[in-house]
Amino acid sequence: MSGTIAEKILAKASRKKYVEPGDFIVADVDVVFAHDGTATLAFDVMKELNEEKVFDSKKVVLFIDHAAPSPSPAISAIHNRMRDFSKLHNVKLYDVGNGICHQLLPSEGYVKPGSLVIGADSHTVTHGAFNAFATGVGSTDAAIAMMTGKIWLKVPESIKLELNGNLSEGVTSKDLVLFLIGNFKADGFNYVAIEYSGSTIEKLSVDSRMTIANMGVEMGAKASLMPLNENTRVWLSKRVQGPITPVEPDKDATYYKTYSFDVKSIEPMVAAPPNVDNVKPVTELEGLEIDQVFIGSCTNGRLEDIELALRILKGRKVKSRCIVIPASKEVYYEALKKGYIEELLRSNCVVGPPTCGPCIGAHMGLLGPNEVGISTTNRNFPGRMGDRDAKIFLASPLTAAASAVEGKITDPRNYLKEVS
Repeated sequence: MSGTIAEKILAKASRKKYVEPGDFIVADVDVVFAHDGTATLAFDVMKELNEEKVFDSKKVVLFIDHAAPSPSPAISAIHNRMRDFSKLHNVKLYDVGNGICHQLLPSEGYVKPGSLVIGADSHTVTHGAFNAFATGVGSTDAAIAMMTGKIWLKVPESIKLELNGNLSEGVTSKDLVLFLIGNFKADGFNYVAIEYSGSTIEKLSVDSRMTIANMGVEMGAKASLMPLNENTRVWLSKRVQGPITPVEPDKDATYYKTYSFDVKSIEPMVAAPPNVDNVKPVTELEGLEIDQVFIGSCTNGRLEDIELALRILKGRKVKSRCIVIPASKEVYYEALKKGYIEELLRSNCVVGPPTCGPCIGAHMGLLGPNEVGISTTNRNFPGRMGDRDAKIFLASPLTAAASAVEGKITDPRNYLKEVS
């Protein structure tokens, strides 16, 4: 029987010849992880069930990333409990300063095509960029997966998003995914596996693919999958052990729906408060004064994102506060070697250690009452990045950088004309 990428991965993981949408399965996980926002809740569940052993210490991973370094004694206690758990069960812990879970998991070799990735975080869908089925679960399900190596799932319907053509100058993968979110809305693909395809996806860099997959959950997706392209295969070959075997949909696979877009007409987009799907072209918001810019997160904290920002920031000074946080120590180190950190500092940006930081309202640059921020992150709900009365706009690194220079929301194409 034919299958989509999602169906073929789930069939293999559940040891079945095939699965169909609506089936309930019990599947073997390839990796399960949690971070300092969810791990101790999972530990509590394990304790309640009188089972504090993990099924495989090499397939359970912990990350201290959401509030790192610790901003309070209470958070320090959580971190210390994670360190103790790691030592007791010989589980790998990526401690303060290593980076964000969604950046580290693939770069450390835990994800490859065909993997079933379970994370106690909603943006686990990011790893679909690597031709894997990756989904976020609550701490209870994460605890069971840590204990047994298994997860129960309802097989989702698959929809196909065909994206063809080249993005225009000044338009990035972030603009593309914001366009899609604005089009399909926050509940457009509830419990659906999005399968991306087309020439646009085929040509994208690993960093850009991760940005798109990351925000699939902002449309309600259960998973956000991509076929393996050459850029990703080369990237993975330096990081994973064993063969890299892509999972491709069968030619006669059945999709619930198929949508096609030519991306060349997409322009720089911004998600305005109070919801991620309140998406508008930057031209409709140009001139709105801002207090702070944040460039970073699991959505846009990679090397390519810093390079994009520097296309505009280099040689200029920012008018608003501008915080830049690399997604991992590896990204930070590469940016340092290439001179990017120095350029950011010369532009009067604040560069922080690898962490989620202000994205989830933990620390390192929270917005105050009635302040306005523009951010390369993935959510803009009231209170997400500080005070509930603050306003958060989501945009690409290019738009964020141009806005930082102007002190107001700015179309990045105005600056790119100067340097092209």
